[in-house]
Amino acid sequence: MTDLNCVVSEEEIARGVSDLARRISEDYKDRDLVLVGVLNGAFIFLADLARRLTIPHMVDFVRVKSYGRSTESAGVVTLVKDVELPLAGKDVLLVEDIIDTGLSLAFLKEHLAGRGARSLAVCVAVDKPERRVTAVDVDYRCFLIKEGFLVGYGLDCAERYRSLPAIYEIKP
Repeated sequence: MTDLNCVVSEEEIARGVSDLARRISEDYKDRDLVLVGVLNGAFIFLADLARRLTIPHMVDFVRVKSYGRSTESAGVVTLVKDVELPLAGKDVLLVEDIIDTGLSLAFLKEHLAGRGARSLAVCVAVDKPERRVTAVDVDYRCFLIKEGFLVGYGLDCAERYRSLPAIYEIKP
């Protein structure tokens, strides 16, 4: 039996995403913004964020693999799907569900850096510094959660629990 403890409610998520979208819309006004979502986890957060932005933008996706079906990072990041839109001259916002070790986002920032983007920033739903092993600047975050294994709102455990509407700490 698995215990789930709610740490961020649906209402808190809605407020956090709306506030973040307002800030991003102000910061990127009159710029050529591309949101690059990191699959699979970021798709729910990215969809909510994109719908709340008040500025024109494009959306693309990348996919990396570091966890597989485990709860522990393998420590090696592999690119599975690359962006398809041209990024040269555009402002790129890399959108991720969670940053914990920092390995995936550091890998992606380095990977996308050579694409000629005007700027490259990081946006996460959850910043969880507890397990950080690689420093990554987070430009936009909805929630800072210090510890625990989290699921829901795109976050998973062995590909389960992503569709939960709130964020929960999972306790076996």
